[in-house]
Amino acid sequence: MPEQPRARYAYLGPEGTFTEAALRALVGDEDVDTLPCADVVTALEKVRTGEADFAVVPIENSVEGGVNATLDTLATGAPLVVVGEMVVPITFVLAGLPGTALADVRRVATHPHAWAQCRGWAARQLAGAVHVPATSTAAAAAHLADAGALAGYDAALCSPLSAERYGLEVLATGVADNPRAVTRFVLVGAPGALPDPTGADKTTLMVHLPDNEAGALLHMLDQFAVRGVNLSRIESRPIGDSLGRYSFSIDLEGHIAEERVQATLIGLHRVCPLVRFLGSYPRVDGVAHRQAPGTSDADFIAAREWVEGLLDGGI
Repeated sequence: MPEQPRARYAYLGPEGTFTEAALRALVGDEDVDTLPCADVVTALEKVRTGEADFAVVPIENSVEGGVNATLDTLATGAPLVVVGEMVVPITFVLAGLPGTALADVRRVATHPHAWAQCRGWAARQLAGAVHVPATSTAAAAAHLADAGALAGYDAALCSPLSAERYGLEVLATGVADNPRAVTRFVLVGAPGALPDPTGADKTTLMVHLPDNEAGALLHMLDQFAVRGVNLSRIESRPIGDSLGRYSFSIDLEGHIAEERVQATLIGLHRVCPLVRFLGSYPRVDGVAHRQAPGTSDADFIAAREWVEGLLDGGI
């Protein structure tokens, strides 16, 4: 029997990123091929082109909110679906070339979300230091280790693993302003069979609102509320074709296999110009959603059967 090819996972690289840690947690002991990518867009596009079976990318940070590159790339282009999620605690160190003193640091490279999580500490300990944006925390560490004094910055804010992997010296620990910060990562694949419902699931959508219609946002939110569907995340994103036009990136509690979620999607499709389904998948925390009275599958089925009976001449 021929050996099955190993699954290919693209991720926001290089090696040593928090995204790689999320990938390892998601695949467990499975033997896979990993494809580090320079940015989120590249990782997701590798799934669209068939160069990878899945991509692991950050989607939400507990301090900075949604990761725009992920939200926008999922919202446009060939369809992709989220099939899993992972939450990773975020711990930063300030790392530099061996021999660098903390007092010498004037320019610090890291991902913008990482800088936002450490800027209070930086303001206190590195007064006047300038942030140099990097595609990832590990990329900042890798480039500093490779280019040395020619890197264009003095230190990197990165994970302890990145500092160790790239041979940098840790100049300071405990640099995050919020020690409980976490980042949520998603496992993304091509459309196909969805993960089975578990009773503790999320569904991700992207929804456009009608233009210049009073109460459009309320009308959209009503589709969830009247069916007892709770939202765990909602963020607005500009559509990009003109000022004042926005889409909404939404996580709801529940699975598309559930009657109440299906009814919500039907309602959204009826009143919104564009609804994009981005997957139903198990929640990483395993917390089952609470169903309001009258919103279980049995309730919806019983109501539908009652109407069908009326159509057949019943009362």
